[in-house]
Amino acid sequence: MSPAAPAYRRLSVEERRSQLLEAALSLFAHRVPEDVSLDDVAEAAGVSRPLVYRYFPGGKQQLYEAALRTAADELRHCFDEPHEGPPLPRLARALDRYLTFVGRHDAGFSALLQGGSVVETSRTTAIVDGVRRAAAERIYSHLDVADPGPRLRMTVRMWITAVEAASLIWLDEDKQPPADELRDWLVDQFVAVLAVTAERDAQTAELLRGALAAET
Repeated sequence: MSPAAPAYRRLSVEERRSQLLEAALSLFAHRVPEDVSLDDVAEAAGVSRPLVYRYFPGGKQQLYEAALRTAADELRHCFDEPHEGPPLPRLARALDRYLTFVGRHDAGFSALLQGGSVVETSRTTAIVDGVRRAAAERIYSHLDVADPGPRLRMTVRMWITAVEAASLIWLDEDKQPPADELRDWLVDQFVAVLAVTAERDAQTAELLRGALAAET
């Protein structure tokens, strides 16, 4: 007797929506948004185009924004790290997760940060800015700073911008240097920009001394 075919299971609304988002994210990871059609998403998910419209009646724009929010949530979680041990190794572990995300999403990450997409709107820009703000808040938390002053806020935000720029260049350079070397360099950059700010800001000087003392 031939084995029985597996029973068909109808997906729930949430399961189907997750399936479509996963297919869309996979496509957006390797192609810029304007090069991805709803037909592409339907084919990748193994469903019909009308079914995609049923879950995303706003079409490609709604699907892209939903996929972007999913990616943004994953990026935010990159900076989720237990408050245990010295702060700089914690930052290194967060960067490991961040660079893994960048490497996995490749072209989609470039399109996301560089903008200029036909599907870019004020809402998509707000989603990306929300990730940056969340990353900054996580960094303040790991530095045990409840009320960062303007110089420290500017320093952290400048470093986050530098990390994004380095990530884009890293992709253009075929992911060279290796991710672990890039991670260590970015951590050193963070210490360096803190040291420059510390010359002009007592709050930054105090937290830098604490961070370096924790390393010894």
